[in-house]
Amino acid sequence: MTSHQTTQTMKPATAAKKLGVYLEATPAEFQEGVVSRSELNALQTDPPQWLEELRRTGPHPRPVVAAKLGISIAGLARGGITDALTTEQIEALKQDAPEWLQKERATQAEVRKESVRIKEKNKEKGAQQADAPRGPRS
Repeated sequence: MTSHQTTQTMKPATAAKKLGVYLEATPAEFQEGVVSRSELNALQTDPPQWLEELRRTGPHPRPVVAAKLGISIAGLARGGITDALTTEQIEALKQDAPEWLQKERATQAEVRKESVRIKEKNKEKGAQQADAPRGPRS
C-alpha cells in the first residue's frame, strides 16, 4: 500500500509571521498564493532580495518592533504604536527615548528579572524534590 503524502501549505499571513515580516509589505504574488513548507524553508535558507530588504529596512510587524525596542507588544500598544514601523522609525524612537519607552523598557527588565528568579526557584525546588527520600508505594 502506498501512502500519498500531501504537501503542507500555509496562508501567506502565517508564512509572513514565521519569516518575521509585515505581510502588507511583501510582494503581491506572496500575498495572493499559498506557501508550502518546502517553499518556506527555501525562503528561510536562501532569502530573495525582497525578503532581505524587508528584514533590513521594514516595515516590521509589531512583534519585531517590540523586540527591537526591548519592550513587549502590550507596551507598544500602551505607547500608542499600533502600526508597523520601519527600521529608521525604530531607530528614531530609540534616539528620542520618549518617557513611555523608557518606562516600558524598565517594566520589561523587571519582568525578565522576575522570570529568572522564578526559574531559579523552580530549579532549586526540583533539586530538593529529587534529593528527598521517597517512601514505599502502596
